[in-house]
Amino acid sequence: MERDELTAWLRLILTPGVGNATARRLLAAFGLPQHIFTQPRAALENCASAAQCKALHSIPPTLQEQLDTTWHWLHGTSPGGPVRAIAPLGHPLYPSALLDTADPPLLLYLLGPERFLNPNAPALSAAHCIAIVGSRNPTAQGQTNAKAFAQALRASGLTIVSGLALGVDAAAHEGALADATGDSATPATIAVVGTGLDRVYPSRHRELAHRIAAHGLLMSEYPLGTPPLAANFPKRNRIISGLSQGTLVVEAAPASGSLITARMAAEQGREVFAIPGSIHAPQSRGCHALIRQGAKLVESAQDVLEELHLPAAPGSRTDAKPGTDVGIDNSVTIESTAACESPLLTALGFDPVGLDTLVARTGLDTATLLVQLLELELDGVVARLPGGLFQRTAQA
Repeated sequence: MERDELTAWLRLILTPGVGNATARRLLAAFGLPQHIFTQPRAALENCASAAQCKALHSIPPTLQEQLDTTWHWLHGTSPGGPVRAIAPLGHPLYPSALLDTADPPLLLYLLGPERFLNPNAPALSAAHCIAIVGSRNPTAQGQTNAKAFAQALRASGLTIVSGLALGVDAAAHEGALADATGDSATPATIAVVGTGLDRVYPSRHRELAHRIAAHGLLMSEYPLGTPPLAANFPKRNRIISGLSQGTLVVEAAPASGSLITARMAAEQGREVFAIPGSIHAPQSRGCHALIRQGAKLVESAQDVLEELHLPAAPGSRTDAKPGTDVGIDNSVTIESTAACESPLLTALGFDPVGLDTLVARTGLDTATLLVQLLELELDGVVARLPGGLFQRTAQA
C-alpha cells in the first residue's frame, strides 16, 4: 500500500463521528477514500450528516502520529519473521466471507507468514473456517474439549478462528497448532483480537501469539496502539463469526461474549453448534440455552463436519468423543470402563462434585477421600475446580 493511500484510509477511519456505515456509503458513492476528501460539501451531504461533512473536511488531530506509527509497523518486518499487512475493503487479502456480513470492517491489520499474505495467492478466501469460542473460566473438561475439537477439525482442513482470550479461546488455538507445519496452504488458526496488533492481550498469551503468527494469522480492525477497551471485544466478535462457516460454543455462562458471537453467527446465516454439559455446571447453561434455541448439539468433530457437508481427513478420528484416548495408529480408541476404574472415579461420575457429596456416596472419611483425590489429581484423571469441587478429566 502506498503512503498516500494509507493516509486516506486512516483519515477516513479516524474522522470523528464517521462510523463504518457512513464510510461505506461514502466509498460506494465516490470510490477510493482519496476521492472522498476532494468532494464539495454538497456532494458529501448525500451520504453524510452536516456534522459528518464538516468533520470530513478537517484533518483528524491524531492522523500524522497514527500514519507514522502504521508506516513504521508495516515496514518493520524482520527477515524470516511474520509479514505485516493491511487489507482495506476491496483488497485481494480482504476475506471475502466478511463481505457477506452486515457490518464488514473497513480495514484489517494482518500478521502472519508470507505465504498467507501474498496478494497473488490469498489463502483467506480459500480457507474453510470454523469458530470455536467459550468461557474464559472453563472446567477442565471444557478446556480439553476445546483443544480436542480444534485439533480434529484442523486435521480435516478447517482453519480454527477464535479470539485469543483466556480459557476456551486459548485451548482452541492450541489444538489447532498441535500438528501445525510450515508448509500448510491455509492458516492453522486465526486470532481476531480486540486491540491493536502491536499489543498482546492478555499478556500471558505472548508466546501463543508468536506461534499463531508463525502458523496462522493475527487479525484486528483496530488501529495500532489501541488498548484492551471493554467495548471493542463484543464488537470484534462479528468478525470471528463472519469469517467462519459455523461457530462452535464449548462452554458459556448465560450472559457471555460467546453467546454474542453465536447470536451474530445466526444473524449472519452461519451455523451454530453447542456442546452439552452437566446440568450442574454454570458454564454449561449458555450451551443448553443455545440448543433450546435451535443450535446443533454436537458430541464429536464428525457431527460438525457432517453439518457443514465437509469430508473428514483420511484416517482421522473425528468420530471419537473428546476425552477418549486414541492409539498411536490413530485408529484404535481405548476407553475407560466402570469395570476397571477405581470406585472413587465411579462415585465421581462426570459432573462437578463436592467433598460432602463424595463422603455420602463412598462412605469414606474426609481424610481418606482427600488422599485418594490427590492421587487421582497427580495421575491427571481428576481436576480440582473452584468452590471446592472435583471433576473427572478427559483422561479418566
